[in-house]
Amino acid sequence: MYETVPDTTERLATDHLRSIVSGLSAMPAGVDESESVDRLTLLEEIKSACTAAQVRETANLDDLRAAHEAAQNVPHQRRGRGLAAEVGLARKVSPRKGSQCLGFARALAYEMPHTLAALTAGVLTEWRATILVRETAYLIRESREEIDRRICGDPAVLVGMSDREIEALAKRHAYELEPEAVVARKAKAEKDRRVTVRPAPDLMTQLSALLPMAEGIAVYAALKKHADSVSASDGRSHEQVMADTLVERVTGRSVAEPTPIAVNVVLSEQSLLGLADTAADVSGYGPVPATVARLLIADSVDPEGETASTLRRLYARPSDGALVAMESRSRAFPPALARYIRLRDQRCRTPYCGAPVAEIDHAAPHRRRGPTSAVNADGTCVLHNRAKEAPGWFYNVKMVGGVRVIDVITPTKARHRSVAPPAIGHQPATWSGVETRLIQILAAS
Repeated sequence: MYETVPDTTERLATDHLRSIVSGLSAMPAGVDESESVDRLTLLEEIKSACTAAQVRETANLDDLRAAHEAAQNVPHQRRGRGLAAEVGLARKVSPRKGSQCLGFARALAYEMPHTLAALTAGVLTEWRATILVRETAYLIRESREEIDRRICGDPAVLVGMSDREIEALAKRHAYELEPEAVVARKAKAEKDRRVTVRPAPDLMTQLSALLPMAEGIAVYAALKKHADSVSASDGRSHEQVMADTLVERVTGRSVAEPTPIAVNVVLSEQSLLGLADTAADVSGYGPVPATVARLLIADSVDPEGETASTLRRLYARPSDGALVAMESRSRAFPPALARYIRLRDQRCRTPYCGAPVAEIDHAAPHRRRGPTSAVNADGTCVLHNRAKEAPGWFYNVKMVGGVRVIDVITPTKARHRSVAPPAIGHQPATWSGVETRLIQILAAS
């Protein structure tokens, strides 16, 4: 644990930062167009300067943590564990983003002083500084420092440059300084080829494939060639034909045919019966309208009346929608209990994360006699589950006003509160139990 008492100078600096936030929120709008444009430029430069200040603070935290753990004789391979997650919490982002922020700060503070200076002066935006860090990450330190000097040594050169120009310039210098590293990077990148899917607006999904350059171009060219030959013969656009062709060639089925893929839908019984329109949840996607959920369930029933769907009843407390508890005597969470916790927590319980639940763990560690129960369980992502094992991290479970909450306490004693969301589709009861049952019977008939 850390116990620091800031001196007067440090306290004044912190108070000054708070006054800046207050001053910006109270600032009146510009009196004319010219002043508004000038302020937009100044505010963008302030954002860059704030990013540079965050870089310096993050690097300082990194140094302080390293010194503290060295003084505590923490093994070298365990030093810094949990720091990225703590940075993420402080910046109100996920642990993966926190890791990126930490790497970004280390690169600028220790290896790219000219980029940091340009960022501090507001000449370089945060994203363009990120591009420079990203495009030099695989180089040796001397090469990265040389590219930093070449591109950002004279800040005046950066004025008017676009994102693509800066990226191309960084790549060109990297290719000149370390051509062998570029080839090695290409071989490593090909091992990272993958297909991912993520939610998109309007109940769509973003299906992405990270492929080697030749294969990616070949796939796109094949889809485009087919679309060129048929787009004029029907009412679909060129882009729609390409998308439909991708689905047909991957699944082997026409887009008009239902695809027999399992989709887990969680919704309230009232939404299922059409008595309410509270949102449902599709596993791996997120919230969907009740109407869409009912259509998904209806589509899982074939024309002969046989169903491929399975219903599993979950019970929620009427007052706040919390799912009822389950408990096990084993150290590992049994499958049924783990499934229940995933449904209850829905996402990683650590604030600001939002990643899917990857692991079920004990809030109060099992080694400290924490029970294997729903009350003492929290669904977490892999990064936060690893971070909480670092010294100084605590997940305290308590009941506040009848609601189960987890207080996440970091090594610097910062406290972040997490509350599990109510069950999917929960609404406070407005009917009596008898009225609800009668309505269910009428709807079922």
